[in-house]
Amino acid sequence: MRTRTIDWREPLQRLAALPIFKSHFAWGPLNSFALLAGVGATAAVLYRRGDLSNDLAIATGVAGLFLVASMFLGRRWEQALGGVVIIAIALKLVFPAEAVLPLMTGIALSTIVACSVQVASQWQKAILLRLGRFRGLRGPGLFFILPFVDRVEAFVDQRVRATDFRAERILTLDTVPVYVDAMCFWLVWSAEKAVLEVADYAHAVILSAQAALRDAVGKHELSDLLSDRDKLCDEIQKRVDEKTNAWGITIQSIEIIDVVLPEALEEAMSKRAQAERERQARIILSTTESEIAGKFAEAADKYRDDPAALHLRAMNMIYEGIRQKGSMIIVPSSAVETMGLGAISGLTALAKGESPESAAPAGEAEDSKKS
Repeated sequence: MRTRTIDWREPLQRLAALPIFKSHFAWGPLNSFALLAGVGATAAVLYRRGDLSNDLAIATGVAGLFLVASMFLGRRWEQALGGVVIIAIALKLVFPAEAVLPLMTGIALSTIVACSVQVASQWQKAILLRLGRFRGLRGPGLFFILPFVDRVEAFVDQRVRATDFRAERILTLDTVPVYVDAMCFWLVWSAEKAVLEVADYAHAVILSAQAALRDAVGKHELSDLLSDRDKLCDEIQKRVDEKTNAWGITIQSIEIIDVVLPEALEEAMSKRAQAERERQARIILSTTESEIAGKFAEAADKYRDDPAALHLRAMNMIYEGIRQKGSMIIVPSSAVETMGLGAISGLTALAKGESPESAAPAGEAEDSKKS
């Protein structure tokens, strides 16, 4: 039985997509540097004026690091404002005799400026909303947003993406349950449509591909699914692309990676393939035997009309057998007389590579001596 793998990233992605956890802007090394630089410049100015003690200067550095860490955990305007308020209350409680208002003003301005600086990569487009309305696309490169008014709804990756998906236990046209693993290659050509028209366009693409895969497999037999995958993939790609084109997404290709069959069906197909191979082997063997028999029949017709050729062929066969294998060959006397080899001396001469005619006089001479 096929086990289903669970992607642990899916629940985290859905949790991050909730409105309460939705980011208003991006935060990176440039923003951290801008925030720490602003806090450091504020502390340096106040220290030179004598409005900042050594202990408060150290606490200011710790407060800057706290703000940077909190921005990496969550990137919302209210969070940035809440962090500044918490630092102001903490400094006032720890240093009640110090005037922390100028310091907190500089920290607040540094935080707002750092959050307003945004950077989009070369392959990204940023969706900018102002008071909830679409304002335009930003990027790639450096751009700025208005504090508490603007928010970056999403940074859309416009590169080609490869996403794997699966459809479990699909019935083919001939009612065979199969498990299909596939890969979808797609890209976003309109970041505006992808974000404004669909809540989660990446998840919607996969669901559409799975539905199209199930429908296409159900309309084809198992043999078509195994032998003609390219045609099936093109059919699924066209159907999904028609649906996602309105979302600003293009499906470049869909490839079927694996088709898993039930074990009983795999064994039956294996036995059938083995039987088919045996049948082909027997057909080839019988065809070869038929061709050989035909050639023998043609040779027999030629030898029937030419006895001398038959004798030469028989002599050659005996000679090759004796010369190569060096074994004893029993030949009927009638066959020896028919071939004109004479008596035993003829066969002996044939085995030595001599002609039967040269061996015959020697045999007759020995017989005359004995007489």
